[in-house]
Amino acid sequence: MTDNSENPFKTALGELGSVLARVDGSRIDAACKMLALAKQIVVYGCGREALQVKGFAMRLYHLGLPVSVVGDMNTPPLGPGDVFLASSGPGETSTVLTLMQVAHGAGATNLLLTAQAESSAARQADFTLLIPAQTMANDQGTQKTSVLPMGSVFEGALFLLFEVMVLKLRELIGASPEAMRARHTNME
Repeated sequence: MTDNSENPFKTALGELGSVLARVDGSRIDAACKMLALAKQIVVYGCGREALQVKGFAMRLYHLGLPVSVVGDMNTPPLGPGDVFLASSGPGETSTVLTLMQVAHGAGATNLLLTAQAESSAARQADFTLLIPAQTMANDQGTQKTSVLPMGSVFEGALFLLFEVMVLKLRELIGASPEAMRARHTNME
């Protein structure tokens, strides 16, 4: 952790870049392939992670992929061939753990995004995409690695990771920017 109070943007961007540079690119590609081949994708995250996950769901929809968000009225039941994508930076979020059990019991694949490789959620996941960033699980004392508060680095890394995944998915499934734009709502 560096404290560059004269330019906090530079410090924060440096921290995000450092985190994302340590994400395994082959695992990003594998996660994208998993999503591209899914019969149905259902996503979930808690708190500020939920905001990032919902933004990703919107882009998956723009790509033409079958996606829903847990809690929405049109979320279908999961089953074999489906992917449940969950984000839990600390890896111990009780709702994520419970929903992963439900998805697994229904035959779906659990795809987890987390910062904690040894967490309960990581042990339960079928596939884990590790984002080595500070979360609320390690934001105090000697474990603190960021000038940003609580889980902000993890949440910011999710945003950038998801945007890169959209680019990779767009290429993987052959979706054009024009097709994505055509799926954007006209109800704004």
